[in-house]
Amino acid sequence: MATKNIHVRTMLELNAEGKKAEYLFWVGSAGSYDDRAKKITRAFVKILESCNIDYAVLGQEETDSGDSAKRAGNEFLFQMQAMQNIEIMNSYEVKKIITCDPHDFNTIKNEYPELGGNYEILHHTQFINNLILQGKLKINDKVFSGNNITYHDPCYLGRGNGEYNAPRNVLKTLNCNIVEMERNKSRALCCGAGGAQMFKEAEKGNMEVFELRTIDALAVNPNIIATSCPFCMTMLTDGVKLKNKENEIRVLDIAEIIAESLGI
Repeated sequence: MATKNIHVRTMLELNAEGKKAEYLFWVGSAGSYDDRAKKITRAFVKILESCNIDYAVLGQEETDSGDSAKRAGNEFLFQMQAMQNIEIMNSYEVKKIITCDPHDFNTIKNEYPELGGNYEILHHTQFINNLILQGKLKINDKVFSGNNITYHDPCYLGRGNGEYNAPRNVLKTLNCNIVEMERNKSRALCCGAGGAQMFKEAEKGNMEVFELRTIDALAVNPNIIATSCPFCMTMLTDGVKLKNKENEIRVLDIAEIIAESLGI
């Protein structure tokens, strides 16, 4: 399937036309600014477009969700960022949100309501799984057939919000071999980036958490390490570069895997 230039509409553009979108795609700071995470954003947009989903983004009106500020203990900054986002989303009468970032998913789902932001929010793996179940997304099960894929559970999606099945259900449609790490689901080891740890210097004398998690992944001999979080993507990619010098193992987000399987 040939790709095409996609114009992603903003809520502001739709509002000027007297229209609304069914879904707000919350891109998040990583998906907006990090070069690697931008590829996840683009892959998910291609999936949305291929299924004719009625969605829009906030664009320049979106600021950081405040997750990192809150985890780092800056409650004032978190509330300032959150309330700014809530004011904008409520002005557009946003009801449903999709995001590729489990950190933002957790924050908007569990912490925005007490500040006046009440929304139905889905992580992109949940949304993709729903599209498959509804017959709106037809997976080509030949592209990844026979590959060994291990899935890393992001903390804020798994232990934080109890979602373990949707990502795995999506992977099961690919006719691949899903090989679980010894520590998986509720026992999965963190990638080491959560709680604003992404921005902390390494501690001398200790093996970093992302190294330990990469060792977990490499132990099951995967062709692909799959995840569904831009923070996990950064940490595991660094881990593979450090621990797997040949670098033949790919680290991919589930949205990228699905987009590749569809040839979009």
